[in-house]
Amino acid sequence: QVHLVESGGGSVQSGWSLNLSCAASGIPHRSGQSCMAWFRQAPGKEREGVAFMTVFGSTIYAESVEGRFIVSRDNNWSMLYLQMSSLKPADTGVYYCAAATSGCVCGGSACLQSSRFRYWGQGTQVTVSS
Repeated sequence: QVHLVESGGGSVQSGWSLNLSCAASGIPHRSGQSCMAWFRQAPGKEREGVAFMTVFGSTIYAESVEGRFIVSRDNNWSMLYLQMSSLKPADTGVYYCAAATSGCVCGGSACLQSSRFRYWGQGTQVTVSS
């Protein structure tokens, strides 16, 4: 059973940095078929993919965060991180950690589709003020 718990959200000012963490359990990373991602959802908007990582460490980022956000993990796939810098008010939203144990062969923006992921955390709020 996959279980995901996000932490690290908060309120910051524009230009500041914030680091999110996702504690993960039950992900069969040794199979080579799993992947994880960060999504966010702003009020009144659809959930959007932010960063994606395969079990092999390959990453894909949304164009809106490229160069500002970095996704990383520990070697045991027990933690997924999102380092966010140069934050903007447009980055405000609830940030979710997601995992999939199949269907992770993808490319580009297709990897950031929420339908690809079966498991989700409860989310953590990030608020960036100008």
